[in-house]
Amino acid sequence: MRVLVTGGAGYIGSHVVLELCDKGYEVVVLDDLSSGNKGAVDKRAKFINGSTLNNSDVELGLEKVEAVIHLAAFKAAGESMLDPIKYSQNNILGSINLLNAIIKHKINSFVFSSTAAVYGYPEYLPLDENHPLEPINYYGFTKLEIEKILHWYSDLKGLKFAALRYFNAAGYDINGRLNFLEKNPANLIPTTMEVASGMRNKMHVFGNDYNTHDGTGLRDYIHVSDLAEAHLEALDFLNNNNNIKVNLSSGERHSVIDVIDMTKKISGKEINYEIVERRPGDPAELYASSDLASEALHWKPKYSDLKTLIESTWNVYNK
Repeated sequence: MRVLVTGGAGYIGSHVVLELCDKGYEVVVLDDLSSGNKGAVDKRAKFINGSTLNNSDVELGLEKVEAVIHLAAFKAAGESMLDPIKYSQNNILGSINLLNAIIKHKINSFVFSSTAAVYGYPEYLPLDENHPLEPINYYGFTKLEIEKILHWYSDLKGLKFAALRYFNAAGYDINGRLNFLEKNPANLIPTTMEVASGMRNKMHVFGNDYNTHDGTGLRDYIHVSDLAEAHLEALDFLNNNNNIKVNLSSGERHSVIDVIDMTKKISGKEINYEIVERRPGDPAELYASSDLASEALHWKPKYSDLKTLIESTWNVYNK
């Protein structure tokens, strides 16, 4: 099967491409390199430097393609609140442009990189797929809008889709085949790694007065290789089934201090951090059930324990 991966030069995308190539898929990558790295793209894949906003780039990418995995999106929640136009153009207009071309080419298998941000502030835990959808940042809104459009395109045009709602992606290929750092990471684990490796002097911990075991927020981390495998399981699912919206999470919870302590243990480095005020909208705990992914996709995370997450990341930053 020939598969187009948009955003395939990015952090998650490059791991998805690697998994596809390992499993014998013919892979085409479309990426404008605004946040990706061409060197991260597996040599077995065909690379196109282009954008989902450009019709000719999309047409070139879809040549002889049978399925599409769409990961080309901006993902910084804070930035989305400051620059919604940027996120509207890339995340919404780019996705619509891609979907219109897919319908034109009569491609009916579409795997969409969605996000846990579609849920907003948790009304109950663990989050499941029936939780109300009330995003509290514009990034989450853009992803939810595409999920809604996918439903309409499915009803009206017969498109089959899987919307994969990621939680906190972390880690690197455990075999060390991908070593490219994210550009301007904003998430906890890469920030901690930057302190450990001397790339930054210190980090901020946003609040230590939550009702948790150490006062800092608890989050659900999923290894990027586990995410990559889920994309392949979603492709298989769509061969014989209709649409699915599904959480991809480990179901485990680790605090900010847990992450810092594990990084100290694995790296042997001190982590200089400062406790600052809570960020608005940050819940004390955020974790999910991935029972539906287990049942429908026959997927279970293999590498998402905290030690493996930190160790595989430190192996990259330590270089």
